[in-house]
This record gives sequence, structure tokens and C-alpha cells, in this order.
Amino acid sequence: MKKLVCLFLFIFSVNALAQGDSLQVAGEKHLKNIKQLTFGGENAEAYFSFDGKRLSFQSKRDGNECDRIYSMNIDGSDVRQISNGEGRTTCAFYFKDNKKVLYASTHGGAKTCPPNPDFSKGYVWAIYPDYDIYTATQDGKNIKKLTNSPGYDAEGTVSPNGKKIVFTSERDGDLELYSMDINGKNIKRLTHEPGYDGGAFFSPDNKMIVYRGSHPSDPKLVQRDKEYLKEHLIVPTVFEVWVMNADGSNKRQVTKLNAASFAPFFTPDGKKIIFCTNYFATDARKRNFDLAMINVDGTGLERVTFNETFDGFPMFSPDGKKLVFASNRNAAKEGDTNVFIADWVD
Repeated sequence: MKKLVCLFLFIFSVNALAQGDSLQVAGEKHLKNIKQLTFGGENAEAYFSFDGKRLSFQSKRDGNECDRIYSMNIDGSDVRQISNGEGRTTCAFYFKDNKKVLYASTHGGAKTCPPNPDFSKGYVWAIYPDYDIYTATQDGKNIKKLTNSPGYDAEGTVSPNGKKIVFTSERDGDLELYSMDINGKNIKRLTHEPGYDGGAFFSPDNKMIVYRGSHPSDPKLVQRDKEYLKEHLIVPTVFEVWVMNADGSNKRQVTKLNAASFAPFFTPDGKKIIFCTNYFATDARKRNFDLAMINVDGTGLERVTFNETFDGFPMFSPDGKKLVFASNRNAAKEGDTNVFIADWVD
């Protein structure tokens, strides 16, 4: 029996090593032992619980017409659906107690999935006005609504100290960042620039916020964005990474890449930012996205992934030893996006 156990462990370790090797692309020196956690469908925005044991993520699977919120162990086991199966959902994030999850859903407006955006206008993202932010326990029960304002409320994340939530809202007529207490009280507007601000995360010391921003200076583009927002759409072709103090002061533009750079997250020491960008893409339509790192002061841009399709939505584990991200690599069919986890090498 002991020999069989040893043989099993040997085969398992060899298979795991083979998977890690096959999933890695030349040049990815910061990633080691890459493991694929989901297989098939559209899976993205996987974020660690505060104890580092589970991941929340959104997924379009099992014949569902739009995304649902799920959680799983960091080895991909014990997948559970958290959202109630109604409407469209996005942007899930754990509370510090590791028992509740924050996410956005349209189910308060309609139980059915809202329609996809009209791509005859080009590549656009839908900003569904029925999105509100909810909380639920890991088993999907005890659903509570945190926001109750007209228009889009989504993209919420929790500060490392567990006291604050930062989120995106159009409650004042534009897409801006706001903070609130974890019970939904004491809402404060943090950004005031025309355009879109969103996808925000706190720094490890809770003192700063990193986010993506689109603030065109061309009057024609400013007007275009205003008109599109009336139709609940945005054009995501140019985002830059920004940082500010947690109270909204001292805003600084970090990247100046004139590309679609989004999903920024602080490195564990708070000195750098890892993010997703199509800056390195060589195809005319700029469809290839990779992970990159940059110092908070905007210096030292470094490419992290070299996959020829999509890599995005990176997040470090609470202990800084692992990185979770979404990728098209090793897709069973074109369009599949899966969740991957890797050891992080400084």
C-alpha cells in the first residue's frame, strides 16, 4: 500500500510539473508552476479570499447565457455557485471575515440576462444600469443589497483592513469612483474628472488606490463618451493606470502608453503595480493582452507574460507567494478564458 501511495504521489508530481511547464511561455521569468484551475467557458476576475484559501470568480458555464459568481479552492476544487442564478453578475470580492462575498448583479432589475452590447458601434462595453452591489454568504444565502441609486454600481473591492469598499458608480451622471463603509454607509466620491474611472483596488497598507481611467482631451471624444454613456456604453480602447490616496487626493497618472491598460493591482510591497495591457500587441487590432509591471512613479515598465492571446486580471495572494490570473492559453476552443495560478518569482 505504501508503495502505491508513493507511486501515486510521484505520478501526480510529474503531471503537475508537466502542466506547469506546458502552460509557461518563454520569457515568463516571474511565473513558476503554472496550474490551470478551470477548463472551458468564460472564467475571469478570480480574486483571493483574505486567508488565501479560496478564490471568488465569475463564469459563464453550464449553458448559462451570462456570468454567474462562483468560488473555489485555490487548487480548483470545491466549486460553488454564490450568486442566485438571476440576471448578470460581475466583480466578486471577499470580505475580510472570509465568510461573505461582495458582487454586482442586475437581478434587481430583471431575472433574465440583459442583452449584449450593440457591436455595430464598434468594440464597446455595456454599463448596465440595473447593476447594484450585493453581499452574500459563501453558500449564496443571506443576500443583501448595499447600493440603491439609479444607474450602474459595480466593480467593488474591499480594503486589506476590511473597513472600506471602493466601487464605480454613475449616480452623479458620470462613471466615477466612490468609497463606502463595508455596510454601505458613508459614501464618498473620490474622482471628479470627465470620463470613466473604475477597476479600483487598495494598496496593501490601505493608504492608496490604483485604478484605470479614460479621460480623453479631444472634445469630439468627450462628446462621444457622453452620448455613449446615455446608451449605457463605454469605449474601452484607451485606459491608463492611475493612483491616488484613499481619500481621493493626490491623483497621479502612472502609465502613458496610449493603450488599453486595465485590471491594475499592487505588488505585495506596494511599490509596483501589475496590470493587463495590449501595449505590446503587434497585430493591427491590438487583440493580444499581456500582464506587465510598472513602478508606482511610472518608471520601469516590464512585460510579465508573453502568451500570444489574452492574459489579464492579476491578483497576488495575501502572502505574496502566488499570482492568480485569467488567460486564453491552453484553450480547448477559441474564446475560452480560464483561471490560472502560479508561484510568483521576484
